[in-house]
Amino acid sequence: MPPSSVVPRLVNIRLHPIKSLDPVSVPEARIAPSGSLALDRAWALYSVDGKWVNGKRTPAIHLIRAAYSPDVRSVTLSVPGDRRGMPTRTFAFPEAHEDAAEWFSVYFEQQIIVRYSANGFPDDTLAHGPTIVSTASLQAVSEWFPPTPKGFPGISLDEARLRFRATLEIDADPSSGNGEKLPAFWEDQLFGPDERSVVRFRIGDVHFEGSNPCARCPVPPRNPLTGENLDGFQKRFNQLRESTLPPWSPRDRFDHFYRLSTNTRVAPSETGKSLHLGDPLTIM
Repeated sequence: MPPSSVVPRLVNIRLHPIKSLDPVSVPEARIAPSGSLALDRAWALYSVDGKWVNGKRTPAIHLIRAAYSPDVRSVTLSVPGDRRGMPTRTFAFPEAHEDAAEWFSVYFEQQIIVRYSANGFPDDTLAHGPTIVSTASLQAVSEWFPPTPKGFPGISLDEARLRFRATLEIDADPSSGNGEKLPAFWEDQLFGPDERSVVRFRIGDVHFEGSNPCARCPVPPRNPLTGENLDGFQKRFNQLRESTLPPWSPRDRFDHFYRLSTNTRVAPSETGKSLHLGDPLTIM
């Protein structure tokens, strides 16, 4: 197991209010009735055939920038450099989803339906809770993709955050552990050796159950700002994730190694509780 003297703390809370678009960092977040974070993935885009319009299906979505007010009560949508001159528009959030649908319809040149749910549209339909990753894991993955002589600039820590879109990020409390750092993939100990096992932990006052290592989709290989695909990303990630799997990671939970961060479940009893930056993580 990782060093027991290290105390993990919550260092980043990133909501993705519009599914597949930019995140917003907030100092605190409330647990919604579904177990997700309130306002996370609250809007989702659909085409008229009922299919998602998201990063997995539509790379053009990466060109849209979404900037939120500090209280996440409004969102400004823009497409920098768009040759058609897409207007920059600000919409009340989350109530103005129907008005925003007109803007998205113009951009995608097809009718877009924007749906709102107070419980969000989670990526994992069985484990609705926030995804958890450590800063050390994101840093390790960014180092797997360094700059190349052919001009690839490498992946920075901030870009890794944008590529993997985790909700909660943890790091070591600098005042604990005699300077010890949280190791990469520390969060792998938050799920058990099989699907029936449960790892219970707490962040601040909120109780969680770790579910599984999060399987990744076609989005992380793409540049989060341009949608450009990085050839060989998934193969290299798979190889290095397997070769660096720490001893505390339940290997049997990896039917493949294209997995990063831990999916969680949150009981209805936690609804309305809040997470705050600096909250400690304690395994029960």
